Amino acid sequence: MRKSLVITADDFGLHESVNDGIEQASRCGVLTAASLMMAAPAVEDAIRRARRLPHLRVGLHLVLADGWATLAPQLIPALAGPDGRMSGGMFAKGVRFFALPWVRRQLEAEIRAQFSAFARTGLPLDHVNVHKHFHLHPTVLEMLIRIGREYGMPAVRVPEEPYWFAMQGGTWLSAANGVLLAPWLALMKRRLRSAGVLHNDRIFGLAASGAMTERRLLEILARLPPGITEIYLHPATESGGRISPSMSQYRHADELAALLSPRVRAAVASAHANLGGYSDMNRATGRHAA
Repeated sequence: MRKSLVITADDFGLHESVNDGIEQASRCGVLTAASLMMAAPAVEDAIRRARRLPHLRVGLHLVLADGWATLAPQLIPALAGPDGRMSGGMFAKGVRFFALPWVRRQLEAEIRAQFSAFARTGLPLDHVNVHKHFHLHPTVLEMLIRIGREYGMPAVRVPEEPYWFAMQGGTWLSAANGVLLAPWLALMKRRLRSAGVLHNDRIFGLAASGAMTERRLLEILARLPPGITEIYLHPATESGGRISPSMSQYRHADELAALLSPRVRAAVASAHANLGGYSDMNRATGRHAA
């Protein structure tokens, strides 16, 4: 099995400094893909930039917590406050998704609205992932697969990180979470394959979210295994709370520097991997389904 590598920037559209960082990393660095937040404050600027970046593969970064809703708040009061912002309380939301049919109807409407908003951009849909990886929730995953099929969703990120890298998160908890989630992650992959949706074999960026430095990228690239690997980052020309209060500890500018690093570029070349977005992986591997 050949090595395939997708290097993704999340939160495209969140802030103009994020958009600027993504454009720089696409033009001058190793970035191959970006995930677009459809109701974020700088989404129109992101769409304009994406249209002039023909080599950047763009996907949908579905937001269901800690971000702005696409639908008017009066249509989805269970999800968004009067200002249209969805809180970050994922546990409470998850319980309501299981227990309350009327909440699930609002959830489905918002997911469909975000897919529709992406379709209206005219950009080819490269992949779908979910902010905070909320598609670990079975209800969200089921809706994502079902609605995504209507919009030609080609690929979905599975948040399965190798233990050796997860341990670098600073505590044993990151790796322990991976062990506990392993059965569900395997089931996620089976469900995606049965739906004909491509997925990654592994990901890097969970335990070190906001701190994917040059050193970490070089470590990953030195140990890049066969199969589809996704590395995701949050590059920007500014850092921390100026972009979002929930990202006060994120080192966005350091992650941008890593993507622009000549050493990282050389390591990517030395890995001899298929490089691109998920649409490129589909063409190169023919792995729509098992």
